[in-house]
Amino acid sequence: MKLLKKNQVIIYVIAVMLMVAGYLNYTTRTNGEAVQASSSEVNETDEYANIGDARLVSSEEVVENNTVNETNTTENTANTTNETTNTVATQETSASNTDDYFAKSKLERDTMFSQMLETYENVLNSSNALETQKQSATEEITKINNTKNSIMICENLLKTKGFENSVIFVNDESISVIIGAQELKEDEIAQIQNIISREMKADIENIHISTK
Repeated sequence: MKLLKKNQVIIYVIAVMLMVAGYLNYTTRTNGEAVQASSSEVNETDEYANIGDARLVSSEEVVENNTVNETNTTENTANTTNETTNTVATQETSASNTDDYFAKSKLERDTMFSQMLETYENVLNSSNALETQKQSATEEITKINNTKNSIMICENLLKTKGFENSVIFVNDESISVIIGAQELKEDEIAQIQNIISREMKADIENIHISTK
């Protein structure tokens, strides 16, 4: 009887130990899965975080690249505009200088004619001048006025033919014609010679044409 009770106690103890071992095994496995799940969640969270960071960096790079491209485009446009402006300004300055040259040359020429006319008129009005001197002065005055009129006609005709700027100087039989152009074609030179020869009664070989 005592042996039976002792065996029952042993069996009971073993059963309890098996239950405890099973419980501990279950608890350990559950905690392990929880830890793995938590670790997986953390990894997934980190992965999503990294993906978010990667997208953010990529977006910033695109924004920065777009900003750089826009800046470069703006700079290129500004440089092109500046170059165009400088070119136009240079052309305008050159044209202005050319216009000034012809205006100044005509003014100096007309001033010279005015001084010559004044000198001959003083001879005419002088009581001490001889009749021959007065006659010569009268002829020179007529000659100067005819030359001035012929020059004016020629310069106007040249303008109608497309030569906007021109100035003509006369020195006895030699006539100098300066045209505002970089170069002249042969037909243009012939056209200028014909106008000067016809209006100023000059020989072709006495007409000298140059450009300015």
